[in-house]
Amino acid sequence: MDIAQLATARKTCKAFDPNRKIPAEQVEQLRTLLRFAPSSVNSQPWHFIVASTAAGKERLTAGTQGTFAYNAPKVRNASHVVVLCARTDLDATHLDALVTQEEADGRFATPEAKQTQHNSRSFYVNLHRERGDLGLWAEKQVYIVLGSLLNGAAALGIDACPMEGIDVAALNAELGLAERGLSAVVMVALGYSGDGDFNAALPKSRLPASAVISEL
Repeated sequence: MDIAQLATARKTCKAFDPNRKIPAEQVEQLRTLLRFAPSSVNSQPWHFIVASTAAGKERLTAGTQGTFAYNAPKVRNASHVVVLCARTDLDATHLDALVTQEEADGRFATPEAKQTQHNSRSFYVNLHRERGDLGLWAEKQVYIVLGSLLNGAAALGIDACPMEGIDVAALNAELGLAERGLSAVVMVALGYSGDGDFNAALPKSRLPASAVISEL
């Protein structure tokens, strides 16, 4: 695979074909990308909501009202829409679940190794809690997933549109996210370019390498 070609060819889809659906086997590949994305100290401070039905996508338009109404057609016409959410806290229950899963997956040769991993992760969680930026730290991990999802979709020939232009409070209320200890961060529409996708025909534009890359 030519990853440079992938990066230069991928574009943000501005209008989706409502009649084209992502094959089920490719949806499963994208779900795997979500689950296995990297995160700091394997903290996995996230949850993903996937809407593929008309009713499910309509619920997500709660986050595309008023100022963000221009994003509503993307949500309705996309094959699938993913809401990437961050945990509002990484509490003891979550940390215990992580280390228990790691043990079940065979990551620890000794009880001491398990305790060391748990202590290390707890240290960083508490460090960010003390700094008052635990929520921001969790959101940073979510954006790692976003990058993985966009590149993975491109590799499968699937068009995508990441949307920060959403009403987070309205979306949280519609989906009952606060009660689950979650908050929406960004939404991604996935599918195939359709009529009205003006961006598909435009050349890609980035600053020159000399402006953004320095060699030491």
